[in-house]
Amino acid sequence: MRAVVQRVLSSKVTVNGDVVGEIGKGLMILLGVTHSDTASDIKYLVEKILNLRVFEDNEGKMNLSLMDIKGELLVVSQFTLYGDCRKGRRPSFTEAAKPEYANKLYEEFIDECIKLGVKVEKGKFGADMKVDILNDGPVTMLLDSSKNF
Repeated sequence: MRAVVQRVLSSKVTVNGDVVGEIGKGLMILLGVTHSDTASDIKYLVEKILNLRVFEDNEGKMNLSLMDIKGELLVVSQFTLYGDCRKGRRPSFTEAAKPEYANKLYEEFIDECIKLGVKVEKGKFGADMKVDILNDGPVTMLLDSSKNF
């Protein structure tokens, strides 16, 4: 499971002109799922993301987590995080999970965040989405549950 984590002042996702998810200060998560992901991958990424110290404390140091600031999450499914561009010019998406499985794990990821008391908004799985991101910093982190990076 892969995630692009962006610290935001605000973010929203729109489908067919309708806002389907919107947050204020918090984290915008682009989440990709591969075939071999399981509940342990979800648990790892949820714990890592919610406790990642990327928000500034009173001294201006990145020392606070989303949980510390009681921030919000916007989670958008992003199968292209498993795009392989090493050969040719057209990405291969063979490592991306099939939609049914990816959607199941995407929803489980969101449910785990909600269980921990986080306000979570989401995109619409499989839809053509427009995502507005007011990145704060900018601060962007790449996470992989297999720890490839």
